Amino acid sequence: MRLRFTKMQGLGNDFVVLDGVRQPVVLTREQLRRLADRHFGVGCDQILLVEPPSHPEVDFRYRIFNADGSEVEQCGNGARCFVRFVHEKGLTTKREIRVETRSGVIVPRLEADGQVTVEMGIPRFEPRDVPFLAEGRALTYPLEVDGAVREVSVLSMGNPHAVQIVEDVDAAPVEREGPLIERHPRFPERVNAGYMQVLDRRHVRLRVYERGAGETLACGTGACAAVVAGIQRGRLDPEVEVLTRGGRLIIRWEGEGRPVWMTGPAQTVFEGEIEIE
Repeated sequence: MRLRFTKMQGLGNDFVVLDGVRQPVVLTREQLRRLADRHFGVGCDQILLVEPPSHPEVDFRYRIFNADGSEVEQCGNGARCFVRFVHEKGLTTKREIRVETRSGVIVPRLEADGQVTVEMGIPRFEPRDVPFLAEGRALTYPLEVDGAVREVSVLSMGNPHAVQIVEDVDAAPVEREGPLIERHPRFPERVNAGYMQVLDRRHVRLRVYERGAGETLACGTGACAAVVAGIQRGRLDPEVEVLTRGGRLIIRWEGEGRPVWMTGPAQTVFEGEIEIE
């Protein structure tokens, strides 16, 4: 099977984007893994599939597959690439679109300066909504990791996040503890592990070990989750600049019951075709 694809990136978080509107795209988990492989395939953190909407209230359906072939609910950097892709491919002329995901509808908007703003939905904190095994909701939870106890904020941005505040994000044990937190038994569907360093009330640094992908240069939903956690803990203002290893995002959240807004770049890298066995 021969597939046309577009390689895109948002702050170094890279994607293979497939047009499932003009061509049928049905891939097995092994084929997805092959496509994402950086030695035998195109190489990416996630594969994004653009599909026609399933109901008239939205413009497109958006499916996300991690590099390990697992399908996930949400991807913030991918959402920004999504809106640039559908514009560049002539699939829409709308600057603001409504997109159906596994976790609900998101609303990305292409700004005049080329940046993309996405309404990422309302964060959820009840442990059952993450899901997270805990008796009742709390501001933070103790989580035992490799013999140590870490204090984490736990929430869902359509996908699950566990966020720690650390003194120095460069020295944080992301590579060692990230996989342990991702597969911690208290997270039945695994989790994204975030490490946030608070610089001041409007600036943070962030690293994220992503579920099914490992540490990436940037994680959009991870940035949203980190800022929400920091605001809830009284450490951050409603609008925060998040510095990732891939670049900067602006995250805005006005408090519980309100959606999170994310603004950042998205760029096409190259296009091509690949033969998938």
